Amino acid sequence: MKKKRLGRTDLMVTELCFGALPLGPLQADIPPEQAISLIKKALDSGVNFIDTAESYQTQPYVGEAIKKSQKEAVIATKSAAATYEDMEESLIRSLKELQSDVIDVYHLHAARTTEQVFAERAGAYECLLDAKKDGLIRAVGISTHSVKVVKTALKQAGIDVIYPLINKAGMGVLHGTGEEMEEAIKEASKAGKGIYGMKALCGGHLIDDLKGSIDYVKKLEGMDAVSLGMVNEEELAMNIKLFEDEEYVPEVNRKKKQLMVMGFCSGCGQCVDVCPNEAISLKGGKAEVNPSQCILCGYCSPGCPMFALRLI
Repeated sequence: MKKKRLGRTDLMVTELCFGALPLGPLQADIPPEQAISLIKKALDSGVNFIDTAESYQTQPYVGEAIKKSQKEAVIATKSAAATYEDMEESLIRSLKELQSDVIDVYHLHAARTTEQVFAERAGAYECLLDAKKDGLIRAVGISTHSVKVVKTALKQAGIDVIYPLINKAGMGVLHGTGEEMEEAIKEASKAGKGIYGMKALCGGHLIDDLKGSIDYVKKLEGMDAVSLGMVNEEELAMNIKLFEDEEYVPEVNRKKKQLMVMGFCSGCGQCVDVCPNEAISLKGGKAEVNPSQCILCGYCSPGCPMFALRLI
């Protein structure tokens, strides 16, 4: 598969990045053996870039798949830690779960934060900068849904990689429009930052325009790679073909997902607080989802003490 240099780093990545979020308990909750097998299949098929996160609970799958495949891989992971000590613990855990002595890209996991993130998480950021100096990580990054955070991050000398939310509908973009995110991505790339995009399909909302939606993100100025979640070999094969031959798109039955609120919701509001796109509100003492704002990320599910939120 075609590879690009990730910004000014020495990392060469395939344009298709395997997004490991859907494999874990936040979404499809694939059995571990099946998830490991799928990631290994991707590596054996030539995909060398994998995105995961501490909160996705899929780092162990990635580590085991790389061990079984023995293929070289570029791994990006992330933590929402705010302090130096907490980020240090996250980094140690990631190294162990990924079965590696060094991690290629380690992000501040900052989906919902504002441009104050570097002040609010100064300790965690400092920890990542120190870890890079110590050779524990190769690049420092930030993942975000916010236009303002991208614009702030591109001015940070210590940030090597930015992982922004971007799609042709502009859905889920915070603190600006889709067009403004496009411009911010372009500016960040010109500043030397590596860029790979998330939510090209809006969590499935744009599945009816699969090829067009992926092409939109892939062809943006400054875009190095596109992260796509996949949960079976059929989806993997389809995505590989989309990136190898733009004229061929195999037929795949991909059901649109939706976030459901079960009847036993207690109305505690914790899901409202953790939703990165303000898609959940309380109405009549129960959580209610606004489908036009929900990007089906699954971040709300672990925040529910009643387990009343389901992605189906």
